Amino acid sequence: MATGEGSHLTRIQRTPTWLTGQASNYGHRLVTERLAAAGTRGYHYRLLSALAEFGPASQATLGRRTGIDRSDVVAALNELTAAKLVERAPDPADRRRNIITLTEEGRNHLKRIDPVLDEIQDEFLAPLSDSEREQLTELLTKIVNYHSSRR
Repeated sequence: MATGEGSHLTRIQRTPTWLTGQASNYGHRLVTERLAAAGTRGYHYRLLSALAEFGPASQATLGRRTGIDRSDVVAALNELTAAKLVERAPDPADRRRNIITLTEEGRNHLKRIDPVLDEIQDEFLAPLSDSEREQLTELLTKIVNYHSSRR
């Protein structure tokens, strides 16, 4: 029986849940560090991407689309507004709601960050071939979609 700091828990290390958790931890750390070095955060990228893809939206809609908690959406949008990457304006149909719009500066920021995210993916998936990367993405998408539909 192996003992000591160099020992590994082989029983747990063969479970998909443990392996995806470990991969997720590494991926999250990589994204956080690289985006910070590029002057942004993951929440910023997710919000800007949603606005670029779907157009102006309420804060609540942005939270649902990005999977970001409402209070975190507000904090991130405050930062993005201060940086002039988005504009926040009252919804003409319901003045209690804000509509968020991506600015031209926000579009440019997103274009500068896209290559950083591509580099992160390349580093994260470095040990995999192109076909393995595609297969992994398909399998993870299948798992996420299955569990998302059961909520």
